[in-house]
Amino acid sequence: MQLTENFNIQPYNTFGISATVSEFQAFDNVAALSTILKKHANTPLYVLGGGSNVLFTGDYEGLILKNNLKGIQLLKQDQKYYYIKVAAGEPWHPFVQYCVQHGYPGLENLSLIPGLAGASPMQNIGAYGVEIKDHFFELEAMRISDQTIRQFTNADCQFGYRESIFKKALKGQFIILSVTFRLPKKPVLHLEYGAIKEELNNAGITLNKTQPSIKDISEAVIRIRQRKLPDPKEIGNAGSFFKNPSIPLEQFEALKALYPTVPAYSLPPENALAATHIKVAAGFLIESCGWKGYRMGDAGVHKNQALVLVNYGQATGSEILALSQRIIESVVDKFGIHLEREVNII
Repeated sequence: MQLTENFNIQPYNTFGISATVSEFQAFDNVAALSTILKKHANTPLYVLGGGSNVLFTGDYEGLILKNNLKGIQLLKQDQKYYYIKVAAGEPWHPFVQYCVQHGYPGLENLSLIPGLAGASPMQNIGAYGVEIKDHFFELEAMRISDQTIRQFTNADCQFGYRESIFKKALKGQFIILSVTFRLPKKPVLHLEYGAIKEELNNAGITLNKTQPSIKDISEAVIRIRQRKLPDPKEIGNAGSFFKNPSIPLEQFEALKALYPTVPAYSLPPENALAATHIKVAAGFLIESCGWKGYRMGDAGVHKNQALVLVNYGQATGSEILALSQRIIESVVDKFGIHLEREVNII
């Protein structure tokens, strides 16, 4: 794709925010990307995946790159695992469906998450008891400064809750080209979330009698997400706007005494805070502050899921950001808990 100047990014972000970027260009091969980076060595740039986890708060003075790298490949397999390589520009949900259809287990709980495969390790995306880090093997990325290509292992990525080294020490320094997953031949089903068990039961799959397939689980997750989350094609949004906060166990016990139904989740055993902290549902905190269904002009909080901020039509990114700040402050005032934004602010 040729470089386009003064480009309206609205069709390329799921919030549907209208903003002008100085330059916009897509790339569909590694050589083209290298050439673009050399030509724009001194230009601020941002790599746009599916535009599903970004909020433009104004016009962008710089280059927006759209990743259109494509391809899915079974690299190898051994007695225990399949090794599946996916190009960074492949849409995430169709990739998960590809794995489900080919009998490659592990990613089914991550069905219907928007965005591209290349963004999955950056965010360490997760849902219903599964995170990218659980099945990530390695990735290839190009260094922006000198166009060299480097491989990153699971340990190299320094995965945390909705974060990785690419959101911290190496933020803005690399462009992910491909991701390889190591998927187990013997499925390890994650059914600990009650919503999944209930959804399977409603579909006639009784867990104490029937072993659900990875297709059953994927379809259950899809139905749950479709009920809970608005379709960006109908209402502009970026999915979960806030991270679920981790708080000390003592604080949680005090919170639970006042709000017995507060949803909470244990931290992974490898987390350094696992023994002393617990994760609570940000959506519950926001809803308890009265924000669910709130609307301020065309910026609002979704009526069915308080974790999701929405653009009803003509909201600006600054208006949505201001609404998110009011929510953060109200949760601090009521609970003494500080929410972090999950969405990237541009």
